[in-house]
Amino acid sequence: MSAEPQAPKSLADPDALAARRAMVGAPHIAPIRALGARISAERAAPVPAPDPLDGGVAARMLLLLETPGPAVLRTGFVTRDSANGTAANLFRFLAEARIARADTLIWNAVPWLIHAAGALNRAPRRAEVAAGALYLAPLLDLLPRLAVAVLAGRFAGEAAPTLAALRPDLPVIRVPHPSPTYVCTSPEVPARIRRGLAEAAEILDRETA
Repeated sequence: MSAEPQAPKSLADPDALAARRAMVGAPHIAPIRALGARISAERAAPVPAPDPLDGGVAARMLLLLETPGPAVLRTGFVTRDSANGTAANLFRFLAEARIARADTLIWNAVPWLIHAAGALNRAPRRAEVAAGALYLAPLLDLLPRLAVAVLAGRFAGEAAPTLAALRPDLPVIRVPHPSPTYVCTSPEVPARIRRGLAEAAEILDRETA
């Protein structure tokens, strides 16, 4: 894998985006891309690929967001490097927690694009969240090293019972969604995100020791 970007929104640079796309065939993300292709076929909607700079099937931390936003098709990746506020916040929070990219997989509770072309962002519907939960089992099957799951936002948090049933010993940490809409509402919101990621980092450190 290439060196980690040192600043958020790096994929706003067309050359950086082209370089990232050139890595899309990397073997550590191939099984997850195959799952994404299956989901895309079954749901008749695009599913962005995992970031090849992240851990892929070697990830020890699953970071579950809610659903891809309408702008995801510009990059085609689920990534902290997108040129939007949510990704920029996520980049900074993960960097502060000193969680290595190689330890992470960023995914969505509803992994396919739910927005019609040209539509504004919207929250997933209950039926979409329930349908997305059906794909957690095959995803977890691809993550043999998984040590902790971080669920960001209300809809991602609804995956907690499914994760508990699938992997009862897996620590699950809930944090607010890193969207600027939520982060700016109260100082307690970023504080909760930082506490949750610090707890996840401690778990990863214990697993390494």
